Amino acid sequence: MIQKAIACFWDTRNRQLNSQLDRNNRDTGNRGAVTGGKQMDGFVELLAKVATDMGIPQNCIYTKRNQLPGYFRPTKDWDFLIVSPTNKLIAAIEFKSQVGSFGNNFNNRTEEALGSAVDLWTAFRENVFPNQNAPWVGYLMAVERCKKSTSIIRVTEPHFKVLEEFKETSYIDRYAILCRKLILERHYTATALLWTSDSSTYGDVASDISINNFLTAFAGHLQGVANEFIA
Repeated sequence: MIQKAIACFWDTRNRQLNSQLDRNNRDTGNRGAVTGGKQMDGFVELLAKVATDMGIPQNCIYTKRNQLPGYFRPTKDWDFLIVSPTNKLIAAIEFKSQVGSFGNNFNNRTEEALGSAVDLWTAFRENVFPNQNAPWVGYLMAVERCKKSTSIIRVTEPHFKVLEEFKETSYIDRYAILCRKLILERHYTATALLWTSDSSTYGDVASDISINNFLTAFAGHLQGVANEFIA
């Protein structure tokens, strides 16, 4: 199903791009492919299947209208939620991708990932989600593998030194550092980082942040909270 999710990603992106290009506006077309959404729906389906295979009722899995209350803002729309019949937040997952425009969007993706997690966990601390244990919070990222994403990027240090781990790194390397640090700092329970170059080619960037580790951790959490779904 991972292969199917990757194919869905590229097929959806290409359809969005072609649809916009048919309107004879190339600039808008590329932006449409970036912001059109639905590109990660194959991964949403994959996580939904894992959940149902673990005994989670379909009506407890939410892939639309997924606003959760925050602390720094009223709500945040997550990509995937599981909420128990007793209204406990079991899992919240974000799906992101990056194809091209790496220099413009890496920092944006980093800020989004941090902002979403900090907002959620601070709200949890403030008892916005009462009478429950901590939810499982996941972050899954797919990045295009190409010359621009695998080439070493120069760092600028006009005033202070950059952390050593960011030197002599590509954008894919930096995404791997991000995913590892998101777990290290407990912003996310698990993260996964995939590279892909076309609809039939993909792989894990690193074994510790692999898609299989991510799915195994997710399934293990659901097994541990199975009693929340017993009538």
